Formats: sequence, structure tokens, C-alpha cells
Amino acid sequence: MVSRRAILFGVAAAAGTTAFGRRTAAALATGAPSLTPVNFAVPAGACDCHTHVIGDPRKFPFSPSRSYTPAPASVDELKALHRALHISRVVIVQPSVYGTDNRCTLDALRQLGVSARGIAVVDEKSSGAELDEMDGAGIRGIRINLATAGQTDPDLARKRFDAAIQRIGGRKWHLQMYTTPPVIAAIHSRVVAAPVPVVFDHFGGAQAAGGVRQEGFDSLVDLVRTGRAYVKLSAPYRGSSQQPAFADMTPLAAALIHANLARILWGTDWPHPDTTVPAGRSAMDVAPHLPIDDGVALNQFGMWVPDPAGRQQVLVDNPAGLYAF
Repeated sequence: MVSRRAILFGVAAAAGTTAFGRRTAAALATGAPSLTPVNFAVPAGACDCHTHVIGDPRKFPFSPSRSYTPAPASVDELKALHRALHISRVVIVQPSVYGTDNRCTLDALRQLGVSARGIAVVDEKSSGAELDEMDGAGIRGIRINLATAGQTDPDLARKRFDAAIQRIGGRKWHLQMYTTPPVIAAIHSRVVAAPVPVVFDHFGGAQAAGGVRQEGFDSLVDLVRTGRAYVKLSAPYRGSSQQPAFADMTPLAAALIHANLARILWGTDWPHPDTTVPAGRSAMDVAPHLPIDDGVALNQFGMWVPDPAGRQQVLVDNPAGLYAF
């Protein structure tokens, strides 16, 4: 089945890596990417809570079991984006393509310094000493990514959830998950009982077409309302078919914001990796990133949260507390 995202970006992807390379070169040459200007006053200390850095594969090799291969996305490009968006803090999330090899993410944290925090991917082989070293480098949580691989088995989600909680131990970290609303419903009781904060990526995997009554979305709203979980209003294009502002995500955003503004985060999902592998392309082939206008996306957030005090809470206060800036 062809996804809405594949249809939406098919024309752009067909332009291939040459066009992407021209856009990247232009962004670096000018010091800022080409995007729509932000139309509201971004508060000082605002944080982009979901980004990735993709390094030179000769220095940071991809996992041989990866499900897609992204194009490079450097720290310098990320800095240029954030200058244009008036964003001063960032969270680097370990992408699935590196597996549990967090060296690229840790390198990005070293380059960015005190303005950055990170989310790692670990397993049972990651030693306590390694986790402590990551903590000192700015890692503040463990990520479980089920959605990219299409994993929807509730039993697997429960096992991965329990294992991650055990690995966090007494560290002041949180558990971050990318999954779907039905899986969230299946682990609802575990989230409620979790000894650490739980964060759900990308609207909890909710899809605009399903609306607020889609299976499992009520569980996500309940967890946000009761303060048991955070949710990122990030990567709206992963649930939308309405480029470029993805306004069809508005009912979902409104429901989550109304539930509890103190548990809402915002992020770009830059550099917008195309995690699909359409016919004619191998998972080992480099895929151009999706052509998302992050200025439009941030302006859409400004419409969802029109009050300056609310923007301050979501963009500054909530991430400052969760990530210990």
C-alpha cells in the first residue's frame, strides 16, 4: 500500500539527490536555509525538541540492518536552520539507522555544547559505565522506535518498555517512544505506573485522517491530561496529507493542547528523513530528505498556540524542565 507521505513527496523525491545537494549547498553558502520567515516572536531559550544529525558514513557507519539510508545532515546545517527560526536550544535524537551506536549523536552534542541535549538508543549490552558517560555528555533519555520498522505488536512494546525502564535505573532520564495510538492504549497502565517521564514522538503516531476518534488516541490524550506523558507536536507531515502547513493535524493538536499544555513539546524532526523505501529503491540507497518548510511548520504551531504565555511554556519552560537545560 502506498502511503500518503509517499504520494505527497513523490515528485520531490523524483528530483533525486542532485536537487537535494543543490539545496544543501545553497543553505551552507548563505548561512541559512531557504524557508518561510517566522511570523511571531519566538521566546528566548526556545527549544527544538526533535532533530537528528547524520554524519559522514566513513566516520559514523550506518547499521547494516537499517530500514532506510538518509542523506547527510550536519551540525552546521542544523545551526543555520535554528538561526533562521530563532531557536537557541536543541534535542538531538538518535536515529534508527545507527542502531545502538550513539557516536554520531554524542559528537553532535560535543559540537553544540550546553545548548544541546540528546536521546540515545541502547540495549542490554550497553554497560552502566557507558550510560553514565552518556549522561555526562548530555543524554537525557532512551528512545524506543517501533513505528519506523512498522512494529505494532503490543507484547513487543511492553517488553521494550520494561527493558528501557530497567536500563534507565536511577538516572534522571526519561523514556521516549515512537509508536502508534493503538500501541499506546495497550501500554497505558505501564505508562501510568512508570517511575520516569514518558514522551511520545510525532503526535503519538496519530493520523489526521483518523481524527480525534481514531483507535487509541483517547489513551494518549488521557496520559497527557493526567500528566503521565508528554507528547511532541513534531513531524506533522508524518500524519498529514496537506502540504505545506499540514493544517489537517489541527484537531489532533487542539485536543492535546487542551488536555494539558504543561505536557506539550514542539520539534521539527529535521532533517526530515524519508523512512519509506518505494519500489525501485533499496534500503541501502541514499534517500533525499523530505522538502519540509520548517518556517511554515513553526508558524502553524504559532496558530495552534496563539498566546505568548502558552508559547513560552511549550517552547521554553517544558523542555527546560524535562531536559534539564
